[in-house]
Parts: sequence; structure tokens; C-alpha cells
Amino acid sequence: MGDKQSFILGFFFIVVGIPVIAGIGADMFRRWLKHKEKMAEALSAQTAEKAAQYAAHTERLEQRVRVLERIVTDKGVDLADEIERLRDDRPVN
Repeated sequence: MGDKQSFILGFFFIVVGIPVIAGIGADMFRRWLKHKEKMAEALSAQTAEKAAQYAAHTERLEQRVRVLERIVTDKGVDLADEIERLRDDRPVN
């Protein structure tokens, strides 16, 4: 009789237990993948936002350098007025 019970338990484990455990494991894996995908999307959006901020900052710096180059190369420009105009054009952050 003990042999019959162990066979029934083994059969039950194979027919019911393994598929249930595999199903739970597969569901956990799908949830983990979905979480990783959301984290990657959030990181991508954050990276794109930082890149846009850096690009805007670089553009402002390039504009200021162009003005400074013009001030240095133009002989007839009043230097103090140009510097004050640069201060007035500075964006407020």
C-alpha cells in the first residue's frame, strides 16, 4: 500500500504540482519583465529630457560666445553697452 500511495503522490505532483509551479513562475517572470520595461522607458525619458536641457544650455552658451567674439572683433562697438546688453539678455532659470 505504501508503494501505491507514493505512486499516487508522485503522479499528482507531476500532473498538478509542476504545471501550477511553472504557471506561477511564468507569471512572476512576465511581471518582472514588464517592470524592467517600465524602468527602461522611465530612464529613456529622463535621459532625453537631460539631453534637451544640455542642448538648450549649450545653445545659450554658443550665442553668448558669438556675441563676445563680435565684441572683440568689432572696433567701433562700445564695450560697456554690449556687456550690459548681455546681462539683460540672460535667461532666468
